[in-house]
Amino acid sequence: MWIVSAVFLLVLLLLSIPVLVFLIQVVASFFLHESRQGHSGKALSIAVLVPAHNEGENLLPTLHSLQQQLKPQDQLIVIADNCSDDTAQQAQAAGAHVLVRQNETLRGKGYALDHGVRYLESHTRPEVVIVVDADCLLKPRALEVLAQQAFETQKPVQALYRMYSPQGAGLKTRIAEFAWEVKNYARASGYLVLGLPCQLMGTGMAFPWALIQQANLASGHIVEDLKLGLELASAGKAPLFCPEAEVTSVFPLNNEGLKTQRTRWEHGHLGMIVKEAPAMIFRGLVTLNPGLLALSLDMAVPPLALLTLLVTAIASLSITVLIFSTGLMPWVLGPVLFVLLGIGVFLAWLKYGRHILSLSNLAYAPLYALAKIPLYVKFLIKRQVNWVRSKRD
Repeated sequence: MWIVSAVFLLVLLLLSIPVLVFLIQVVASFFLHESRQGHSGKALSIAVLVPAHNEGENLLPTLHSLQQQLKPQDQLIVIADNCSDDTAQQAQAAGAHVLVRQNETLRGKGYALDHGVRYLESHTRPEVVIVVDADCLLKPRALEVLAQQAFETQKPVQALYRMYSPQGAGLKTRIAEFAWEVKNYARASGYLVLGLPCQLMGTGMAFPWALIQQANLASGHIVEDLKLGLELASAGKAPLFCPEAEVTSVFPLNNEGLKTQRTRWEHGHLGMIVKEAPAMIFRGLVTLNPGLLALSLDMAVPPLALLTLLVTAIASLSITVLIFSTGLMPWVLGPVLFVLLGIGVFLAWLKYGRHILSLSNLAYAPLYALAKIPLYVKFLIKRQVNWVRSKRD
């Protein structure tokens, strides 16, 4: 019995790391004070890179949103990557500079970004490069605020990236929106309050030229942004969170697009946890690199649905053993972990989710988590490793 108890305690300790990181981030986020960014005293030259794969039907609103914030010295570059539609023509007609890239072997957003940076390297080298996805809109002054902070700190800067439910979306999509708000806003804000960096989120990312020029972008990794942020943190250039700059997008309404999107994000994230998290945490400790350690621990927090499933399973096992056993330790710690996670989720809903879900809607979240079990089983038996574009509405 002591062997079973020891194994259970080990599992419990491992699971307590993401739960405590999650809870600390959420609690700390309550102390975030909004600040106003002033104008930079220097007119910075900015290049905005928009990687686009078959985005002809959705690209124009993004380009118009960007053009409203660009100054005469700035550049707007669309990388039409392996497109079979009129993405290049639409972008050119809208006034963007278009780079057409065709390579059926090296596919993915990372290769498209590298293509754009190499073009800038051989032509005009801006002071700041900002990456914006082809389905995103920007809040006023987002480009200016991002560029200013990236230039002044000479570090990557990440905007607040929010995903909204489309009109008519069901409860599942709104729960996904809440989980997204918790991950990209609550947890990133908590780290900001604690003076710690944040993960790169794929869009709304600003880089000083010297940093992006040397970055390892040419990759087909399905979570290339997460990987890049950790690599930069390892080099002492961990990304900074800038909630004053905001980039928004909308979840796909069709089930196929939503399923593809979730599979890519969650399989990529879980793959990074399995392959990279232990080594990254160890490296952050031995090299005394707080930025890398903080991001590695943040990465080790699995998607909220999976974390809920794992903690619930451990708590259920603990309660079952407690009913039929006289020993309390370590089984009593399972329900404690469940309560801590529940407190974290409730606090996150209280501050970030009440406009998305009612409390009664939140009660359905465990059913949403159960419905995602096939996605996590698929990770074990047929993991997605290649980048696949989400089908738009």
